[in-house]
Formats: sequence, structure tokens, C-alpha cells
Amino acid sequence: MEPVDFSEYLESFTHREWQESTADDGPVRFALIGLGWWTTDRAMPAIEDSTLCETTVVVSRSKEKADRVATDHESVEVGLSSEEFHDGAATDAYDAVYVCTPNARHLEFVESAAAHGKAILCEKPMEATLERARRLADACESADVTAMIAYRMHTEPAVRRARELVRVGAIGEPRFVHGSMSQSITGWGRDQWRLDGDLVGYGASVSDLGIYPINTTRFILDREPVAVQSMMDSTHDYFDDVPDEVAAFTVELEGGVYASCTASQHSKLDSFLEIVGSEGTVTIEPAFHMESGLTASIGKTTVDVETPQVDQMEEEFDYFADRLLAGREPVATPDHGLVDMRTLESIYDAAERDETVSI
Repeated sequence: MEPVDFSEYLESFTHREWQESTADDGPVRFALIGLGWWTTDRAMPAIEDSTLCETTVVVSRSKEKADRVATDHESVEVGLSSEEFHDGAATDAYDAVYVCTPNARHLEFVESAAAHGKAILCEKPMEATLERARRLADACESADVTAMIAYRMHTEPAVRRARELVRVGAIGEPRFVHGSMSQSITGWGRDQWRLDGDLVGYGASVSDLGIYPINTTRFILDREPVAVQSMMDSTHDYFDDVPDEVAAFTVELEGGVYASCTASQHSKLDSFLEIVGSEGTVTIEPAFHMESGLTASIGKTTVDVETPQVDQMEEEFDYFADRLLAGREPVATPDHGLVDMRTLESIYDAAERDETVSI
């Protein structure tokens, strides 16, 4: 089989080819739930720079903190305590919610937002356990609200271009995948919620980091997981409550494609995703830590593919708002997120049982 000439796809790629709405159609007004550093340092600036979004409400367990953040941001009309949000305060001031709390607290806020008839953008993993994630999905379905799990890699230009190259056959038939994501959270203190089994769920590294190569592989290849194998270990005393200070796992996807992945919360900051096909390779490196680069090798040709450098959070928020304004369903629905939750549960189960687990 002759390699596909992929040069036209590298030249014709359009940034934000998914966008249908304009600024005149918005803005979508957000209530941001959970005011940790990711929300204040990443999400709020992204929304301020976005085309289709605006922050009008902030929600925290601490009413004082919510009021303080509201005072510091001109667009924010009101700060609410968690109890006030659940009780339905200020529902006329926002159209959608962004839920960025510890995993085990997603469900309560999604259930309330759905009961209020609001659209929902919920951070990943969608909950601490598969059972709770199913309840989250059921709440969204019962209320018939637009809901999306916040997989920011879906709107990353390098990932979308890699997906297109695979789809047009540039690397031939996908054969296997290598993926990894790591960072160190030991300097964040022992009270870090990712080290609390009651809040994080199954574990620290695969749930929080390993989900990136899992889901991004699913998105690029459009194939679903069918079985997993896994090994993991925790020796540092920070990780006494979770099993996966470091983890290595293999995910079998439909069509006999195998993704071998690693994840660690006690390692150097690093990430990559390499997809090897019968005729070539696409590599995203760096991959998942808020910036991405793409290399394509087909036949004897290797190209460093230029892609727009974007704020991944800004892209994610505008994509969700665009879907909402255009009346279209996002790719990462709660049902999409449930596939990852089943996969995560199976990976931890496989490590504990030391055997292959079907999904």
C-alpha cells in the first residue's frame, strides 16, 4: 500500500472549524462552582478572553470567599455559598455552570444545576466512582439539559489535526499507542484532595492524569476500550490513601489496537501521546500540560506540524458555549464520560486482581 499524500491536510486545517456561533449570539453566562486555583487562575481568565462566554456568578463552600472573588471581577454579579446555589439563589443570573470541585462533590452540584434547568460543563473525571457518575448522567438526562465533560484536549488544534490525519489514512491502519502524563504533587501539601481517597475516588494518578491519554486516544482513533491490564504502586507516605503513586496500564481498544500508558503524581512534569500505524506515526509532545506540539512521520517524511498555540481552557469554554448556542450536542456528553469511568474502574480492578479485566 502506497503512503497517503497528507500535505494537503496539513495546509488546509482551519482553527475552530467547529465554531458556528458569533459573539452576537452570546454571551453564555456562567456560574463557576469551586474556586480553587484552577478556576481562579485558569478558567476565569480564559472566560474573560473568550468570544462567547462571561462569568456572572461564583460559588464556594465559603460565602466569604465567593463574595471576595466576586468583588475582584467586574463581570461577576453575585457570589453564592454552596447552600445558596443548591437552594436556587440567583438562577436568573446565569445560563450554565462549570463544576470544578473535588471529584466526589461533582454529583451534588450537577444534580442541583440540572434541577434548575441549567447547562452543565463538568470537570473530568466526571465523578469519584462509576456508580456516582451514572447518577450524574441520569440527572442530566432526566432534566434534558445540555451537558459536557470538560475534556479540553478535544479542542486542542494539535489533537484535532492528528485526528484528521488518522481519519484520512495518513498513517495507515492504527496499530498501537504509547501515552504518558506525569507531575509531582508532593510539594502541594499532605492535605491535597487528590491524595484523599474519599474525595478523589479510585486513585490519584490514573484518575487525574491517566485519563488524558485514555480519552485523547479514544477521540483521535474513534475506538472504544474493551479490556485492560494494569500495575501500580505507592511507596511515598503521601500516597498512603491511594494505590497509584505510579501506574502502568494497557488498554485494548476496538479493532485490536493497544494503548500502553503510564501516569504518576510523583514524577517530573512530562506528557506525550504517540500513535503508530502501518504506514506512519503521529506524535503529540508535549501533550497534556496546557500546550501541545505535533509531529507526523509518514514513509520517509517527517514534519513538525505547525498548529495554533491556544489557551486550551478558552477553546473548551467557547466550544461548549457554541454547542449550546447552536443547539447541538457536544462530543463529550455524560455518556461519553461514562466510558472513561468504566475504564478507570477496570484499570484499578485489574491492578488489584492482577489479571486482564473486560470493560
